[in-house]
Parts: sequence; C-alpha cells; structure tokens
Amino acid sequence: MTQISNYIIKAWQVTSAWEVIAVIFAIAYLLLAIKESIWCWPAALISTLIYTFLFFDVNLYMESALQIFYIVMAIYGWVLWRHHSDEKQDLHISVWSITNHLIAISSVLVLVIVSGYFLQNNTDAMFPWLDSFTTWAAVITTWMVTKKILENWIYWLVIDSVAIYLYIQRDLYLTALLFTIYVILCFVGFYQWNKTYQLQNNKQLS
Repeated sequence: MTQISNYIIKAWQVTSAWEVIAVIFAIAYLLLAIKESIWCWPAALISTLIYTFLFFDVNLYMESALQIFYIVMAIYGWVLWRHHSDEKQDLHISVWSITNHLIAISSVLVLVIVSGYFLQNNTDAMFPWLDSFTTWAAVITTWMVTKKILENWIYWLVIDSVAIYLYIQRDLYLTALLFTIYVILCFVGFYQWNKTYQLQNNKQLS
C-alpha cells in the first residue's frame, strides 16, 4: 500500500499544470467526438497546442510533430462537421472496405520503418519505433475521424494501448492515465457510432 502511495505522489510531483490542462481538454474532445459534436475540434485544438511543447520537452519528437498535424486536422474537422441547412450535405458515419484498411495499415508500416530507422540512427529520440508507430497510425486514424469512418475507434484502441506504455516511460503519468480512459471510451465510441450508423442505414432503406 505504501509503495502505491509513493508511486502516486511521485507521479503527481512530475505532472505539470500544463499537462493537467491538456488532459482536461483532451477528455473533453473525445467525449464530444463520441456525441458527434463539432465542439470536439476546438477542444482538440487547445489540447494539441499544449502537447506540442510537452512532447518535445521529453524527446518524443514524432509525437510533438504529430500535434502540429492534429492542429491542422482540428481546423479541417471543424469545416467538415459543420451543419448545413440541407441535411443531405452533412457528413454521415461510414465504413471502410477491406482494401482501404489494407492500404492504411501497409502505409503505416512503411512509414514506421522509414522514420523509426532515421530517428534511431540520427537523433536522441526515446523509443523511436514506438514513437513512430503511434505517430503515423494516429495520422491515418485522425483523418478517419474527420471523415467519420466507424472503424477509427478500433484503430485508436490499438494506438492508445501502445501509447500508455510510451508515456509512462517518459514520466507523463497523467497523460498515460488519459490514454487509459481513452481505451475505455473507444468501446463507448464504437458502440455509439455503430448505433448511429445502423440507424442511418435503416432510415435510408425505409
């Protein structure tokens, strides 16, 4: 019990106020995304701006660069998710074909090999291969979110599980806790989006 208490105290001591703020807005982003609320994107924007500097400070360069991509996607997502007077113009949840998934996964693997090798041999990056994997996989998956692809929740489940280990190793304990919550919410998100997707299909058939 004492060891657990000491671990919690240590984790809190190395947690910055900026990380707390970033985590709060990151949770807000995911909860709003589950509800398909357009306000998830401003929340994402604030969180990613903070994380850009936090990840760079702990030598997770790919993760830091990823936040810049997130910033662009937050703006892009806002544009795509805008509600129109004509409902037919709104973006609806859809699914990918097996071919699309194979292309996405293959692309991630190739990019991980290239960037992982470069980081390992040319920088002081920590965990270059895991850093590369979570980064490139997140690039693809974030784009899937902006397009409201249902399977994005399955991709995030894998990415977030790997990220938990990565962040614990760099003493980003609160962020690791955030991604543990993310893993749980991935199941909620998939259930909610799948429910909406089925309702869409039934509506089109009726």
